[in-house]
Amino acid sequence: MLVSEAVAARRSIRRFTDAPVPNDTIRDLLERAARAPSGGNLQPWRIYVLGDGAMARFRSFIAERPATTGEYEIYPPKLWEPHRSNRFTNGEQLYATIGIERDDKPARLRQFAQNHDFFGAPAALFCFIDRRLGPPQWSDLGMFLQTFMLLAQEEGVDTCAQEYWSIHHESVREFVGAPDDELLFCGMALGHADPDAAVNTFVSDRMPLDEWATFVT
Repeated sequence: MLVSEAVAARRSIRRFTDAPVPNDTIRDLLERAARAPSGGNLQPWRIYVLGDGAMARFRSFIAERPATTGEYEIYPPKLWEPHRSNRFTNGEQLYATIGIERDDKPARLRQFAQNHDFFGAPAALFCFIDRRLGPPQWSDLGMFLQTFMLLAQEEGVDTCAQEYWSIHHESVREFVGAPDDELLFCGMALGHADPDAAVNTFVSDRMPLDEWATFVT
């Protein structure tokens, strides 16, 4: 698979089959993803993998754990344009794909709650970072995670990055044994997309190039 093909094929999967993803496969993907760019070669990512029996234990552990205040804001308050419209349209299109009406709040909440089960994925990872590191190192996390997701796509493994888990950072830290000086950035569901799930047909829009790129002359 070409890189361009992996970029085009990758999407956030929101319903997985129960087909397993072996730990050896995840280990190989992580080792290769570590070639992602990293300023000063700090390599700030700290990864905790849930596979095999750990996933079932985590599901039981987290089932009744309440959410807490996140350690960072996922979105700035009072989003401005065009970001506000982009986010709103994305949500409307996603719910329309699975037949949830705009005013059906209970159904929307049930769909959102699927995050808590990793959308049924058989494996997952959590990405942490040392609290003392700053925005450049957070950028490194994004490049690492994108590299991992594209390599996973090449390997036939589907993914869904989930900042959702930031509101369960205390419980996640307790379960994986992460030290207090590490901050949970996100989780990521790993598995194989359910080909019969309508939600997996959703492909988010992107703004036209001329609205966000300026070629300086």
